[in-house]
Amino acid sequence: MPHERFRKFNTRETYPNQSINNDLCQAVKARGTMVFLRGQVGQDLDSFDSVGGSDPVAQTNQAMKNVMQLLEEAGANKNHICRMQVFLTDRAYRDPVYQTIGKWLEGVFPVSTGLIVDGLARPEWVMEIEVTAMIPNDE
Repeated sequence: MPHERFRKFNTRETYPNQSINNDLCQAVKARGTMVFLRGQVGQDLDSFDSVGGSDPVAQTNQAMKNVMQLLEEAGANKNHICRMQVFLTDRAYRDPVYQTIGKWLEGVFPVSTGLIVDGLARPEWVMEIEVTAMIPNDE
């Protein structure tokens, strides 16, 4: 791993009454060049068309596809992710959104904060994910 990750945990342990399975940690000590991604939603990066209707899983898959594409374009990869913020328009979307993110980021252990918000830029969007990554100096 390119960064030091402290107090790793899985949400299966911290939220046993939920079916979320995400590898996270409490802190990341990053080294290198920072990459900041704008909040990603269920929108195609090229056409700007919304993807997935109001389905939180489809929107999350598109948002994570965008995250991976943008990281690659910046010379980074998922293992460089240090921090993410997830914005949800309804607490009921937490489980499906985090399950989907967990599949994309298995074994990465970023720090993560989740927020419930009144709305996003388009009414059909139900989730948004913002990512900060750090490319190590030795890569």
